Amino acid sequence: MDVRDDAATAPTEPAPTAPVDDAPPAVRRRLRLITLVATFGGLLFGYDTGVINGALPYMTEDLGLTPVTEGMVTSSLLLGAALGAVTGGRISDTRGRRRGILLLAVLFFIGALGCTLAPTTEVMVVARFVLGLAVGGASVTVPIYLAEVSPAERRGALVTRNELMIVSGQLLAFTCNAVIARVGGESGGVWRWMLVVATLPAVVLWFGMLVMPESPRWLASKGRLDDALDVLRQVRSHQRAEAELSEVTALSAKDEQERLGGWQDMRATPWVRKLMLVGFGIAVVQQVTGVNTIMYYGTRILTDAGFAADSALTANIANGVISVAATFAGIWLLGRVDRRPMLLTGQIGTTGALLLIGVFSLVLPEGTGRALAVLAMTVTFLAFQQGAISPVTWLTLSEIFPMRMRAFGMGVAAVVLWLTNFLIGLVFPSLVAGIGISATFFLFVALGVAAIAFVHKYVPETRGRSLETLEKELRARFS
Repeated sequence: MDVRDDAATAPTEPAPTAPVDDAPPAVRRRLRLITLVATFGGLLFGYDTGVINGALPYMTEDLGLTPVTEGMVTSSLLLGAALGAVTGGRISDTRGRRRGILLLAVLFFIGALGCTLAPTTEVMVVARFVLGLAVGGASVTVPIYLAEVSPAERRGALVTRNELMIVSGQLLAFTCNAVIARVGGESGGVWRWMLVVATLPAVVLWFGMLVMPESPRWLASKGRLDDALDVLRQVRSHQRAEAELSEVTALSAKDEQERLGGWQDMRATPWVRKLMLVGFGIAVVQQVTGVNTIMYYGTRILTDAGFAADSALTANIANGVISVAATFAGIWLLGRVDRRPMLLTGQIGTTGALLLIGVFSLVLPEGTGRALAVLAMTVTFLAFQQGAISPVTWLTLSEIFPMRMRAFGMGVAAVVLWLTNFLIGLVFPSLVAGIGISATFFLFVALGVAAIAFVHKYVPETRGRSLETLEKELRARFS
């Protein structure tokens, strides 16, 4: 990939001045409503990935899980998410962002219900795979939908609302797990009540998206310019809507001329191919921090550190709380600082926290002191991860690809992200059992150092540009 020198030596230009938000209050309220409804997909993403954290210990006993089948139950969702990301991206590009989200709501409901009623490990693995299809599809379609309906100066804040809903869903899962465990105690099947909660937001998402508009940029890419203008007028002032449609239409015509839209076009267009490699790298960077070892196995990590089982469930809520608080901070920062330095800061912070988790687990004696030290470092880790790395990752992936292949490009990058997540989720229990928790976290530290180097050399800055301006810049840079 012949972009390293340009990325490393190109002067940093100040972000363009954002246009004034001249939309009337009714238009701004409409945009907030669209954001709220669409991000229920993020809430489901968060709940369904986080609920396994507390449900797994009870499920292990009821279903007779071994370390291998425990990893399969956890990672089957991630494998489904890899397929769901690319499939959801293609459906989103061909059938529309809104229809894609409606389909995802149905999959979320079916998958959650299947997990709740699963009588055996095999059925649980299949149900979690179906749930993963929905999670992967939501990880692509919701950020793109939000990016395409948002004005340039608010795109960072609105797209990262989805990340806020993801961590809120994880916090909701941790809290429900703790409450249900306290109420249900050791009764058989208590984990089923933890899983069934996810059916409720799936219903809300489906009914809500029935009355939401389609993405104006998708409509324009299909030649439905009048429909695109009608949607833009719902979320912009009339004058700005018409100016924005002209810019979108001009770029859509250029993309059509270059036939940007799929695997064949990607391979035949060098600048897009290079951009895809950058997208793959950003996806891997987000996962090799080991974030999902905390989100999926946080209760196990705290138990190994010295907490009792019930105390670990309760203490794990702190991870959810700090994730939500950090995401609020991250949303605030995204409107004020550039994306690339923010991503670098997050990588340095998470790598340092992982190093200390490994050290504390190695040198401190088992007991309250070690348990609290490890909890403090997991909270610190999540502050950097959810406050910087995760919001910048999902936002950047929703921005950098050309309009006609935006969902496809992000979908393929998300496949890489979810496959990396899958491999980590699959091998983590075996790594801990084989080499110990300290050595496992030292391995993630080494990966973190490599990730810092990649971000420094290759990740482009995207803040302050419209999607159309950004596409022109990236086309020139990677051509």
